Amino acid sequence: MRKQMEGDNQRRRVLARQARERGRQPSSDAATLGASKQLTHLDRGKRAGPPPAGVHKPDSSRGGPMPPSAGRPPAARPAPRPGPGTPGAIGLGYRELVGDVSRRTGVDFREAKVGAEATVLVLARALAEADRQRLLRAVPVSLHDVTPIDGVEPHRDLPGFLTEVARISGRTPEQARYQAEATMAALAARDGRLVASLGVPEGLRDLLEPPAAGGGLVGTTGADAPLTADELRAALADLPYWSARGPALSRSIALPPSNLDRVLDRIDQLRRDTGRGPTIARETSSSAVLTVRSRQTDAVTARVVDLAHRVDDAIEEAGAGMAG
Repeated sequence: MRKQMEGDNQRRRVLARQARERGRQPSSDAATLGASKQLTHLDRGKRAGPPPAGVHKPDSSRGGPMPPSAGRPPAARPAPRPGPGTPGAIGLGYRELVGDVSRRTGVDFREAKVGAEATVLVLARALAEADRQRLLRAVPVSLHDVTPIDGVEPHRDLPGFLTEVARISGRTPEQARYQAEATMAALAARDGRLVASLGVPEGLRDLLEPPAAGGGLVGTTGADAPLTADELRAALADLPYWSARGPALSRSIALPPSNLDRVLDRIDQLRRDTGRGPTIARETSSSAVLTVRSRQTDAVTARVVDLAHRVDDAIEEAGAGMAG
């Protein structure tokens, strides 16, 4: 009898294994004892989802809505940038501001963009921290979001300032001066109170000065206006060594070679100091022709006359004789 029961048990185990291999419950094939007691409700529980809410379970019908599932907190919305009319913000957008610089310098938009960016960066670096942040918050962000300001050399003197603007923009110091003056004028035209309130170093204040009177401050394109015929005659009366040649003023110098070298070295220093200087044509070892002209306007302007006077002063400082 005992052997028969053991054999029956072995047979039931075989049948149960075969039932499981077919994906069925052993009890459904009568392969086990007590089939009525198998936990068939487990499959139904898996299909029916989580159990209904109880007294200790959160439920929207009891005491309010379900709490939100855990996860990342929503990202904070960025604060909007100040727009036109906001105190401390330049009133026009990026393209309008650069377009104004383009008109003032007589160059295309791309070149004006490079010059304006370089000027803003170098100016910001020259300011104290509080003024620097006010300037950068006020101007369009596109003027200072490419070159890291920490990579800009701080210069509070005009020659160093123009050299750094020239380095960043890939222009000559003379071109850098025109770019810087035009950018400062464009910024001041939009928010003069802001520009005036910045602690611009004394050595850079020349960049904030308007052009000398004569010929109008600016022409219809925003660049320096040409002198009228009467203004040009009056200007030449104060420049006895200069003559008008089309849109330029020229002066010839004839000196012994050593003296001429000293004069030309002093004129080169003028260019380094101010970013402006004449074109020098060395005709012979003892003679040269100096020419000043506007890069913005195809005519003689007040700035051209001012540069001619500066060249005369440099020649006089060199202590050399001169010939007209």
